[in-house]
Amino acid sequence: MNNLTDAKRAKAIVERLSAEYPDASCTLDFESPWALMVGAILAAQCTDERVNKITPELFDRFPDIQSAAEAELSDIEPIIRSCGLFRNKARAIKGSASMIIERFDGRIPETREALLELPGIGRKIANLMLGDAFGQQEIVVDTHCKRLAKLMGFTTSDDPLAVERDLLSVVPENERTRWGHLMVSHGREVCRARCRRCFSCGIRDLCQYGTAVDASDKKEDDCV
Repeated sequence: MNNLTDAKRAKAIVERLSAEYPDASCTLDFESPWALMVGAILAAQCTDERVNKITPELFDRFPDIQSAAEAELSDIEPIIRSCGLFRNKARAIKGSASMIIERFDGRIPETREALLELPGIGRKIANLMLGDAFGQQEIVVDTHCKRLAKLMGFTTSDDPLAVERDLLSVVPENERTRWGHLMVSHGREVCRARCRRCFSCGIRDLCQYGTAVDASDKKEDDCV
């Protein structure tokens, strides 16, 4: 892999993928931190595409934190039913809204520790909020990020927290938020879970897995 250090490899990967996916960004539609938080809660075991179809009606009915806190679960649940786990998600939305009002004076907190106190908010959503809503540099370890980090040789772990720590040690500090978006784009377009198109990959020479594959591994559909 060109005898580069992991940090230099990560920097080069960011540069190349940024050129390949210049518009890589959060795929949830949102116009406010609250909208992003709600979208992220709904996205658990659901596609962002489906969430983006649900949220316009939800925010038309409950446009802000106050209205969500005052809403009845029976009014939220039918709107979000199609995204799955709708009862748990409705409780998380209403519960988070209520806690934001009661504990944080109606403002979404901007620290990970405080965000993790909110119902339905785990480390992945907290990091997403910090990066995309509040402009801090954090790495969101989703399925794409974790899978590609292992293939690239930046981690050997399946534990999201360990993967995050490994990536924090090599990804440029000012590119941590963008890293997650680039991994989603690349994981969907080229390095798919069931079809890794290594011979069409622009970062193959920077990837541990990519440099190890042989032409004989290539299938008719360009997958390895």
